[in-house]
Amino acid sequence: MKPDTPLVSGTDTTLDPPAAPGDRMNRSAVLWVTLAVFAQEAVWNFYDAQVPEQLRHYFTSAGVIGLIMGLDHSWGIFTQPSVGFLSDKLVRRRSGRWPIVLVGGAVATVPFVLIPWATSLPALIVCVVGFAAIANAFKGVTETLVSDYVAPANRSKAQGFIKAGVSLTIVVSSLISLLVVDRSLHLAFAIPPLLMLIMLGLSWAFLGRRHTEAVLPEEPSAGEREFGSPWSVLKDALRSPSSPTLLLMIGIFCFAGMWSALRSLMTPYGTQVLGLTRGEAGGLSLPGAVAFLVCVLPISLASNRLGQLRAMRYGVGLFAVGLLVGFVIPSVPGTIASMVVSSLGYASFAVNALVALWNLAPTQKVLGTYTALYTIASASGMALGPAILGTAIDLTSWRYMLLNAAVFAAVTFLVFTLLARRVHDDARPAARA
Repeated sequence: MKPDTPLVSGTDTTLDPPAAPGDRMNRSAVLWVTLAVFAQEAVWNFYDAQVPEQLRHYFTSAGVIGLIMGLDHSWGIFTQPSVGFLSDKLVRRRSGRWPIVLVGGAVATVPFVLIPWATSLPALIVCVVGFAAIANAFKGVTETLVSDYVAPANRSKAQGFIKAGVSLTIVVSSLISLLVVDRSLHLAFAIPPLLMLIMLGLSWAFLGRRHTEAVLPEEPSAGEREFGSPWSVLKDALRSPSSPTLLLMIGIFCFAGMWSALRSLMTPYGTQVLGLTRGEAGGLSLPGAVAFLVCVLPISLASNRLGQLRAMRYGVGLFAVGLLVGFVIPSVPGTIASMVVSSLGYASFAVNALVALWNLAPTQKVLGTYTALYTIASASGMALGPAILGTAIDLTSWRYMLLNAAVFAAVTFLVFTLLARRVHDDARPAARA
């Protein structure tokens, strides 16, 4: 097997790529890809922190707010397979996937900046839906860029650097909430998209313009399949109910749903339960983001030893423990401690989930489409998670939000346990062969 050949379910179902002697990670490429992902996530984090409070001007139900925040993420389910497949076709050309990223970022800026200027519910919904539809279309393509410049054996490590960059966007979002929102909401909504345009431009200037030189050569392997459409890739990936790919997608769905729900509803939780102002509540995630930043690289290195699946299971368990801490201690310090512990659990999941899915791809030529599978799973979770948690809050109260989320996290842990058993059962016949 060549070092860059993915491991396919049915032959060897381990989720870790083989280490290739002499492989070195392209650190410069990882830096600029990290900057590109930082650019888009800076906008999304601020969006998730402040748009729910904007919706509270028109709705009092946490379930309705959660549903709206979730539905905007569902656009990725419909757009990502086609856009990801298109990016796979473009990757060997001179400009690679970059035109999709650059055009998408520029167009998505317009409705985002207009959100605080919307003075009626229809205008607000148009801005929210418009931004979500455009931003979701190119989000997965940006995340796939790392696979163009980094060999499979180093992708978990590269994801550690990228997720560290993502954690910085949470810091930036929290600082904008703390320092700008209570003074000028219009200025606060203008800062993240401006950062996005600058960062994407720099990433393209230093990496995208040299795409033909930096991209890893793709060597065809014996018996490699060709796919004529994104739907044929999806059909192959989800060919049976017990497919490891499908089980992994279910786990991604569950975890992404709860993480999105917490991000979407944490600001109202801070105002309703902890008695904070809107700006102060928007900054509750800052300590967790710092903890994520400090620990994500060690976690990515430890994941290579533990194995990606085991690391993700541990992450889910730690995530649930953090939520229980916040429920038992309903204060600002308790909530901060909860977010710190939960963020560490999420870091273990975030570093490994996309790479694990890439390693199940039948060929390196469809990694953009497999990123779309990740987006389908995560976007579905993001679409339903806030509504599910919001409905649970309506049935109980804001005081029980973290406990409700911990229950859902326990369900996620069961899904990963089932996946671990499936992978172990499939690995035994492969080992005997």
